[in-house]
Amino acid sequence: MASVMSDSAIDAALAELPDWHRSDNAIARVVESATFPEAVALLQDVAAAAEAADHHPDMDVRWRKVTYTLSTHSAGGITELDVKFARRIDALVADSAKN
Repeated sequence: MASVMSDSAIDAALAELPDWHRSDNAIARVVESATFPEAVALLQDVAAAAEAADHHPDMDVRWRKVTYTLSTHSAGGITELDVKFARRIDALVADSAKN
């Protein structure tokens, strides 16, 4: 099982993930797409990546904005798995912006 990261390790990781912030025992990012269908398409890409990684974020859709929240529930907080998947989401966001 993954271990919960220390506060200083989380702060260091978030320094490298400027679009993410800490939200209690999780990290979160809001992504705003140009249209609702683009927001849903990105959400589907993230869902496919999450299924492949067996690490599933909470996803909240509000029209063109989707909030992605990551926490390793089995560990009780933020782990390296969350940081790694945040980077994966960032890559998917960057890829969707190119299309």
